[in-house]
Amino acid sequence: MAQTVTIGHVAKVTGVAAKTIRYYEEIGVLPAPTRAASGYRQYDEPGVQQVRFIRRARTLGLPLRQLKMLTAMLNGGLRPALRPRLLALVREQLSAVREQIAGLPLLEGELEQVLRRPLAPAQERRAKGCRCLEVERPRRGPPRGRAVSVAAERGG
Repeated sequence: MAQTVTIGHVAKVTGVAAKTIRYYEEIGVLPAPTRAASGYRQYDEPGVQQVRFIRRARTLGLPLRQLKMLTAMLNGGLRPALRPRLLALVREQLSAVREQIAGLPLLEGELEQVLRRPLAPAQERRAKGCRCLEVERPRRGPPRGRAVSVAAERGG
């Protein structure tokens, strides 16, 4: 049998809280792992890799609904009838990612301009005229780089 690790170890090596891992299992994003006779969850290396994948996907804004379907497909549990729907959702997400990428050079330029401006008195430091504040947030998912709490995942 392959070596297994506890949920605490998975949490430590992936950066995903044990509570969040259990939540992902509860809602079906992550398949339930095997359990030891003591009842403790046992994760093998593919299980750890799947938690890493889920973390990256969530960090990049992939919605749980799409992620659940995608992981089901990867684990062989997605009904064939849902495959076209999943692929359409993935194409939509890819389009959103490409839009974000296209907007990053504009944001980069605006932020560089902010850094080049000399500091002015407080009344002149207002964001007036700064186009960097006009850049739209992504349409889906959490803002990039922000951690997502379990409460936010549950919609509360």
